Amino acid sequence: MNKANIELFFSTLAQANPSPQTELVYTSVFELLTAVLLSAQATDVGVNKATAKLFPRANTPQAIVDMGLPALEDAIKTIGLYKSKARHLMQACELLLRDHNSVVPNNREALEALPGVGRKTANVVLNSAFGQPTMAVDTHIFRLGNRTGLAPGKNVVHVEQGLLKRIPAHYMVDAHHWLILHGRYVCQARTPRCWECAVSHTCDYKPKTVAVNN
Repeated sequence: MNKANIELFFSTLAQANPSPQTELVYTSVFELLTAVLLSAQATDVGVNKATAKLFPRANTPQAIVDMGLPALEDAIKTIGLYKSKARHLMQACELLLRDHNSVVPNNREALEALPGVGRKTANVVLNSAFGQPTMAVDTHIFRLGNRTGLAPGKNVVHVEQGLLKRIPAHYMVDAHHWLILHGRYVCQARTPRCWECAVSHTCDYKPKTVAVNN
């Protein structure tokens, strides 16, 4: 995808959705951190179902610690890997209380020092909560980076670096959400919906055509 098409790609997405948002439900930075930590190998719908049960009961580091690990596991048991996620969240809350006065830090090093928080989770929090121009590469964004020609790469770090380099600066803060939503609902994994894609004319992907016998 050349520079002109990249500009057109994002200007089209921006016009269609000027203020893209994550589909995770949260009301504070800590709730966002918790939701993203729980989202590994889970859908946003599944995470929202779990946090709808958890957050009314405990939505601060102290409240999570006070409820104890067994109760935390029970609250989020509807999502996959809930035991390890509960353990990581509990440990992260303990560190937030000990080292950060219960405040979620706004820098990568401190975020990635929290149990269960990797590069992708840190990028989501830095972008969605603090407005930093980061790029969290999930399965949708990895696919789009390669399929469209926007930022081909063999692994998520290569795709992330390519996107940070090639996406115009004035689109960077919102680019993460545009790409995830586009991959989730239009440029889907098995059958990309090219016939309804507003940016198909900018994309390097050429859908296969099926011959019809007369």
